[in-house]
Amino acid sequence: MPTTTATAAHPKAAKVTGAVWAALAIVYVVWGSTYLGIRIVVETMPPFLSAGARFITAGLLLAGIVAWRHGPAALKATRAELGSAVLVGLLLILGGNGLVVLAETSVPSGLAALLVAAVPMWLVVLRTATGDRPPLRTLGGVVLGLAGLAVLTSPGLSGTVRLSGVLLVLAASVLWSLGSFSARRLKLPGNPFTGSAYQMLAGGTGGILVGLVRGEHHGLDVTGYSTASWLALGYLVVFGSLVGFTAYAWLLQAAPLSLVATYAYVNPVVAVALGALILDEALTWPIVLGGAIVVAAVCVIVSTERKT
Repeated sequence: MPTTTATAAHPKAAKVTGAVWAALAIVYVVWGSTYLGIRIVVETMPPFLSAGARFITAGLLLAGIVAWRHGPAALKATRAELGSAVLVGLLLILGGNGLVVLAETSVPSGLAALLVAAVPMWLVVLRTATGDRPPLRTLGGVVLGLAGLAVLTSPGLSGTVRLSGVLLVLAASVLWSLGSFSARRLKLPGNPFTGSAYQMLAGGTGGILVGLVRGEHHGLDVTGYSTASWLALGYLVVFGSLVGFTAYAWLLQAAPLSLVATYAYVNPVVAVALGALILDEALTWPIVLGGAIVVAAVCVIVSTERKT
């Protein structure tokens, strides 16, 4: 269950419980599959408008669930808490997720997931810049993970992928890192599910506005969207946003940040496997070897964070 703001602000105070492992497993598997879902959605739907609709729908559903289970009073938030939730939502959803959705109009789902795996590196940089000193084994796990990513991404950056798409995903990883880092230091609603609802509504609204500015509404024809895109969008709303994002938001308050960040190492393995099975993306020896290195890095970081 949610921790207090004071406890959430100090990663060493967070304890790794069974609920933490369950939420982490959801983020590992469900978010790994969202890259495939996004790729299918943008085959026929506009990127920012579809992403905005996804998170607004999920945010409204989550707000309704919170009000139903705990009463309308559970949705109350101070001006400072609401402002923090909006900021984090814009960084995570509009910036982090939105740029990935845009990039996947030209970048394969597996490669996008591999590039997002740079998130732990940026988190360590941010932690170090603010005076924190991650354990040496955590740093070693990050280095090992990055080595695995180098092996994984080497075939994909041979010129067959648009550089602009790659840069968009890298920018998304930086913005997602900033959002995750800020969420641990800002005063958010005490109920993490309430905070998640406001974050999704803010990020989704931002996505709609960006989509309108980009002109994605011109010539919009919903009858032209494929059944696969509609099903994928529904999956992203229910599992990617409502279940996955809520689990992630809770983890940011209940678990060590470095442990939460390990999802970025596991997600690529899941995404690459699904891409190979469903989208016929190549499963070569660099992907197998790199995936094994990444899993080893996750084990190093997880084992270290359990002792903090």
